[in-house]
Amino acid sequence: MKKVLIIGAGEGGASLLEVLSATDQLAVTGVVDKNPASKGIIKGKEKGIPVFDDWQTAVSEIPSIDVIIEVTGEEKLYEEIKGYFLNKPVTVIPSSVASIMFFLMEEKELLIDEVKNHNKKLDNIVNSTHDGMIAIDKEEKITLINKRAEEMTGLNYKSVMGKKITDVMPTSRLPRVLRTKKVERNRRQVISNQHKIITTRVPMIGENEVIGALAIFKDITEIVNMAEEVTNLKSIQTMLEAIINSSDDAISVVDETGKGLLINPAYTRLTGLTKEEVIGKPATTDISEGESMHLQVLETKTPVRGVKMKVGPYRKDVIVNVAPVIVDGHLKGSVGVIHDMSEMEALTNELEKAKQIIRTLEAKYRFEDILGASEELTFAIEQAKVAAVTPATILLRGESGTGKELFAHAIHNESNRKYNKFIRVNCAAVSESLLESELFGYEEGAFSGAKRGGKKGLFEEADKGSIFLDEIGELSPQMQAKLLRVLQEHEIVRVGGTAAIPVDVRVIAATNVDIEKKIEEKEFRSDLYYRLNRMPIYIPPLRERKGDLPALSLHIISKLNQDYGRNVIKVSEAALKELENYHWPGNVRELENILGMAMIHMHYTEKEIKVGHLPVLNKPAPEQEPYREFSVQLNGEKTLQELMDEQEKHFLLEALDINNGNKTKTAKMLGVSIRSLYYKLERYNI
Repeated sequence: MKKVLIIGAGEGGASLLEVLSATDQLAVTGVVDKNPASKGIIKGKEKGIPVFDDWQTAVSEIPSIDVIIEVTGEEKLYEEIKGYFLNKPVTVIPSSVASIMFFLMEEKELLIDEVKNHNKKLDNIVNSTHDGMIAIDKEEKITLINKRAEEMTGLNYKSVMGKKITDVMPTSRLPRVLRTKKVERNRRQVISNQHKIITTRVPMIGENEVIGALAIFKDITEIVNMAEEVTNLKSIQTMLEAIINSSDDAISVVDETGKGLLINPAYTRLTGLTKEEVIGKPATTDISEGESMHLQVLETKTPVRGVKMKVGPYRKDVIVNVAPVIVDGHLKGSVGVIHDMSEMEALTNELEKAKQIIRTLEAKYRFEDILGASEELTFAIEQAKVAAVTPATILLRGESGTGKELFAHAIHNESNRKYNKFIRVNCAAVSESLLESELFGYEEGAFSGAKRGGKKGLFEEADKGSIFLDEIGELSPQMQAKLLRVLQEHEIVRVGGTAAIPVDVRVIAATNVDIEKKIEEKEFRSDLYYRLNRMPIYIPPLRERKGDLPALSLHIISKLNQDYGRNVIKVSEAALKELENYHWPGNVRELENILGMAMIHMHYTEKEIKVGHLPVLNKPAPEQEPYREFSVQLNGEKTLQELMDEQEKHFLLEALDINNGNKTKTAKMLGVSIRSLYYKLERYNI
């Protein structure tokens, strides 16, 4: 490497220093300049090159200088340096020659940079293509492999460049192209990682000879996947069309502009419109009455459900559900499902008939069937709902006709026993001798006429369910004792038998008599009463909830229409007023009787019950004994209990009068529960 001393460190010296520092043949060993601010001096110091004030000092301190380049442009200095090195092996180059050297070296660097940039662009192009590329020279050595080829073959650029292609990729056919000099297009090939590719191989020819070969290839896995995807899409389309065509629901599909795309056979059967009349036509084509839900959904992108309209030339009544079809966030159309209302109505009627049949077999009613919004009835319903979810025995109290059996049905259906039997027994309608065998069953030979093998009683039939004992106050003392055993021990003994049979039965009892009075008169066992009275519920009479008369009347009319084949729709205001002025000793049962009599006397074309249709309601309401101020006189004719009862009745009447008969307010005033108030009112016949 030649040692160079640069004399002059201005613009030219600095540029020359920069160029020479990048070469491998020349080494700058010193820079001479008197100006410390010269660029050459600064760059020389940065590169660790010695800097001198005069050239003699530099020559004396730097041994073996081969080349001195004078770039100051001073001819006198050049002649002085040239004379000093006369006959010595040192080349002195004047500034004019140095300028030419600098220019040529600079041109070389620019050409090198241009080639590098060109190669870089080519590399970017080759590496950005989605196809793999591999090139070899005439010695079968790899000269090019792009990133896509690396990904597909699993080869690494750094480890394979310059190696024979047969050593790193034995399946390559590029060596054959070198020999045949023929282009091979779209050939299938398996590469090292078992990927299948389609490749085109071409020879590279320069100056009438083959200098290499290039292979361009594509991984056909992607093409195969795309083909499979298309096949799958076709299969899915075929499957969807089969499903849509086999559906009994009418289906129509429109595109994003509202033009018909698809209908199924059920649609044609329902509307009477064929594909030719719908496909490609506006969404309003099938509508006889109403607005197009397809267009509404396309506008709002929100589904609609349960819209009634008429469709087709036959103006079929239908219900329509329509939903938008959105793919990748873009609206592509909408799909509608159309239901025939006539078919739905027929199914609904069948369901209602089935429900009615089931209700005749088991508990018929639920709390939703109990009509009325009065405070007294609402309180009774709330009590019954609370009682229903407990295992406690329930005692329903109220006048005849208030709906005690209705409550019993609802309590059973609200309980966890609702899926088991509900047995109803009217204790006053069966003779005592028959009632015992009916309730508890009998063994074979228990009495003449007994069935062979005996018979289960109603308590056994109701096991895991509920039994409703209506008119419980009419039971004989003997039957009361047997019922008490069932409630205490949860077991029964059949008539004529000795073995106890366990039963799991929920007892719901009802009565319209004053059981407390019967207990005083020794006609009803107090211990049985306490067992039955775990959860007492008082059902108010109709005269205490006359505000419920309109709703009750409409419900009863609907029921009687089915029984009598009529079409009565309401009760006139005047007739309702007449009904409200009556005191209803027979309660709801009497209301049903009166409305039934009115409908019988109506003409079959009349639809409104008027005052003239009602029977004469001439029963006077029982007058309440007026309360009066009085002083208690102890004359020995009445006991202390009787005197206290009179005083309590007096206070109850006065409190009711103050609160205009409102029992809830009366109970609050007296500081007692509404349940206790009802018991006291019933006890004193208020």
